[in-house]
Amino acid sequence: MRSMNLVDSWVQTCSIFKQPIHCESFIGFIHQPRIKPHFLKSRKPISSFSVSAIITEEEPKIEAGKEKPSFNFNAYVVEKANFVNKALDDAVSVKNPPMIHEAMRYSLLAGGKRVRPMLCIAACEVVGGNQSAAVPAACAVEMIHTMSLIHDDLPCMDNDDLRRGKPTNHKVFGEDVAVLAGDSLLAFAFEFIATATTGVAPKRVLAAVGELAKAIGTEGLVAGQVVDLSCTGNNANVGLDTLEFIHIHKTAALLEASVVLGAILGGGSDEQVEKLRTFARKIGLLFQVVDDILDVTKSSEELGKTAGKDLAANKTTYPKLLGLEKAREFAGKLNEEAKEQLADFDGGKAAPLVALADYIAHRQN
Repeated sequence: MRSMNLVDSWVQTCSIFKQPIHCESFIGFIHQPRIKPHFLKSRKPISSFSVSAIITEEEPKIEAGKEKPSFNFNAYVVEKANFVNKALDDAVSVKNPPMIHEAMRYSLLAGGKRVRPMLCIAACEVVGGNQSAAVPAACAVEMIHTMSLIHDDLPCMDNDDLRRGKPTNHKVFGEDVAVLAGDSLLAFAFEFIATATTGVAPKRVLAAVGELAKAIGTEGLVAGQVVDLSCTGNNANVGLDTLEFIHIHKTAALLEASVVLGAILGGGSDEQVEKLRTFARKIGLLFQVVDDILDVTKSSEELGKTAGKDLAANKTTYPKLLGLEKAREFAGKLNEEAKEQLADFDGGKAAPLVALADYIAHRQN
């Protein structure tokens, strides 16, 4: 197991985490592949303020529901979730060999909030795009999210038996098939976004594929998972910087990609894409802060997954470092800062994103 001094040193010096990035237009990605495109920014620390300041400074508590969406959010969620569920069901059918496809479908269609596909579609529409342009990408990010859950639940990782209120994939199909089901969902996600996206300029589809790949590799999800594993059970020296690094990469990266993919495929400008990127990165970290809070305040039955597992595994969490009330204040601050990024968009079109941010902040499971 890697020592914490080494992990913290890596986090503090890692160029993708600390250094400013020179940005180019994502259009340049097509014609100048050696130049890092604008949309493929490194994942810098999320906070424009010092997280540690929350511990030492009293700040006013942010009232829930300060901004009320002018549309029926519950109806929106039901409509989009049903739409996405149907699209996923159609995309991944049972074919030979049946076992692997049944394993893929078992986890993919097991329910879930479908937050990432909703964010993808909402981001597409807020920049003036049509929902149809983002549907394959929305399905792809949910396939990849499901892959990450299947793998995260394995005995060699988080070793969990319950997910979305059901036995985890490896408990039903065995560890070997569960690994392959996750691998298959990952591969098919890229096939689906590349072949099923229509009515979008090829350079934008290519840009979206690049964004998604970056989000789940060693500059995204994998980086966060590796540091998380290194810290589990060996967290005496884990500070806020390391914890933020883990969750920006492990959790926020795919939420960020969901929003950025929608904005790119919807025809968004570089400026619009970057505002939405910042919005997404903040709600991505917010999602994890709330997850940490729920892990110590809700039951397994309420969550649909094993409660208290982070505490049992001796993981560092935001409530553990900040205390429960300061963690809640941090969540409220992230929510408000995220919604500030939407100020320049049409209020009606941005309403789903505002409501989704509030939902993430105040969810109960």
